[in-house]
Amino acid sequence: MENNHPLFDFVKTMQATIRDNVIASYADQDIQKMSEIAAQNEEDTIYEIDRVSDEALVIFCEENATEESSFILIAEGISDGELVFPNNVSKENAKHQMIIDPIDGTRGIMYQKRSAWILTGIAPNKGQDTKITDIDFAMQSEIPIQKQYLCDVLWAHKGQGFVCERYNHLDKSNEIIHLAASQKDTIGHGFATISRFFPGMREVLARIDDKMAESIFGKNLYGQAQYFEDQYICSGGQLYEIMVGHDRFCADLRPLTEPLLKKLGYELGLCCHPYDICTALIAQEAGVIVEGAFGKPLDIPLNLNTPVTFLAYANERIRK
Repeated sequence: MENNHPLFDFVKTMQATIRDNVIASYADQDIQKMSEIAAQNEEDTIYEIDRVSDEALVIFCEENATEESSFILIAEGISDGELVFPNNVSKENAKHQMIIDPIDGTRGIMYQKRSAWILTGIAPNKGQDTKITDIDFAMQSEIPIQKQYLCDVLWAHKGQGFVCERYNHLDKSNEIIHLAASQKDTIGHGFATISRFFPGMREVLARIDDKMAESIFGKNLYGQAQYFEDQYICSGGQLYEIMVGHDRFCADLRPLTEPLLKKLGYELGLCCHPYDICTALIAQEAGVIVEGAFGKPLDIPLNLNTPVTFLAYANERIRK
């Protein structure tokens, strides 16, 4: 694959900088400090560990953006959710839109439970009409927990497949590795998950999961498990687990529960947003089927607040 996107080197170095800054912060902050709430906004809660990545992101963009590859940066944790780089270029004249989640999986990494990911998707600037389906280059980099020294970086150009590079942050070496989504015909004895991370909507989502199991496999048999789930609080991480063959199916249906929740007197809680799913292109280039509700394309705007429903299947046979 030719890495011919004008922002390829910029994004790769930017993600490495954020990753290294977060890893370095482990030595300076304990779990209690990293998990303190720094701010609360409409889209999400900002924890202290998020501050590390947000600051590294803005500083890097200020120091390295060029007029030849100008962009609108869309990310939570920055002023008004949008900044144009370099700052002498107008929003209308910026060549690209770059949507970023500086840490997807904050809750897992701040307690040192599980890797988080830096997500970046880039699309030509079409103003307010720019959609996730316009993204033509995407990259995601793993932020490992402190006791883990290997971490993956994946990227894709639209129509050119995907690449996975494994980075050793002890000796700074890289190697290309070859991973693939599962080609199994069934979710049986594999991982398949309907996301229900937070209180307020778990009951209905669990009932859907149980109904799915019964419709595929029939009633439970004593002492047997038909398939397993993995509630990985990280949309980019969920897609990674499918594209590298660990999982076979995941669905995030949280926005669809809103009408029922309102009838019961509840508000819709935290959901997936466009920045959480901005690297769907990588999974799709890896052969994973990623779609929106009711089989529709993920035709959603590049913003910070649209609730996103998505389903991902390791292959077409599992989708059927």
